[in-house]
Amino acid sequence: MKPLFTEREIRGVAIFLPLALLALGVALLARPRTDAGAAREAETNQRHATRRDTLRPKPFDPNTVSYEQLREMGLTQTEAASLVRYRSYDKIFRIPEDVAACYGIDDSLYRVLKPHIRIARRYTTAPQGYRPGRMVAEPLPPEQFRIDTVSARYLEAIGALTRQQARTFVKWRDTHPICDMAELHKCYAVSDSVATALEPYIIFSEREPAAPRYPIELNDADSATLLLVNGIGEKTAGRIVRYRERLGGYWRTEQLTEVEGMTESNYEKISAQICCDSCRIRKIHINFAPASELQRHPYLTPQLLRRILKTRQLKGGWSTPEAFNEDNRLKPGEAARLAPYLSFAPPGGDDDE
Repeated sequence: MKPLFTEREIRGVAIFLPLALLALGVALLARPRTDAGAAREAETNQRHATRRDTLRPKPFDPNTVSYEQLREMGLTQTEAASLVRYRSYDKIFRIPEDVAACYGIDDSLYRVLKPHIRIARRYTTAPQGYRPGRMVAEPLPPEQFRIDTVSARYLEAIGALTRQQARTFVKWRDTHPICDMAELHKCYAVSDSVATALEPYIIFSEREPAAPRYPIELNDADSATLLLVNGIGEKTAGRIVRYRERLGGYWRTEQLTEVEGMTESNYEKISAQICCDSCRIRKIHINFAPASELQRHPYLTPQLLRRILKTRQLKGGWSTPEAFNEDNRLKPGEAARLAPYLSFAPPGGDDDE
């Protein structure tokens, strides 16, 4: 009987089959993987984001936290019961990672809880020779505190700093006032991550204003500088500045008694803290100033202003204060207080210096 395949055909099949299987294996290995891994990773990230949104974690010790406290932080019944049940088997949380070993605490939940886990030192393995009496029995939940008066013991008790770090911080703070987060970050004993975690609880003291240099010059001071004078408030400071603009500057400190709301007793209180430089006053060119400029000055009453404008139109102006006073029939008191603000030279003349 004639065989179905020749010997040559059998040898060809024997060679072809291994090569075909090898090619198929290479093709399977080279084929792009499905996106199952990426999908699982995306699902995990989504689960982590969801847990961050639903949880309200607070600092806690897993060795003492209650079921009710865990529920308040947003854990489900199963998750909270799992952590509490873990302790019922006489197990102790020695390190934060032990929380992840609880049945029902998945990775997404653990990642959210980890920054808030505070394990008391009595539950950790103390080094040989450590004095248990100096251990902090329980980590205190952080509350708002003043950074300029907080003790090293408190910073250690809430688990923010070690004992040595807390002592170093207090020594540094006593010589470097801390009034904002930028100054806190400068302290080498406090890491950036700890400073950021403490920020919601810190109460900063107000920065002390620089000591004012007395006396304060009235014609150069702004409202903020005037507030440094004991006896001058915000309203009074604003009125002093506005009246100075109308006058053109203060010639004598006594002119403050003309400011609205300034009493004689209040002036006596602040008089020793102020002075004025009469060289800073702004003068009026009485022979050339327009009526709109003249009428703004508080010493030029409407009646006096009409006389000045009428006489100036007829005579063309004045060359001396005496002639001005005589023509406008000024009383001695009126002439004396108005004289420092009048210039009889043309604008830019010698009287302006």
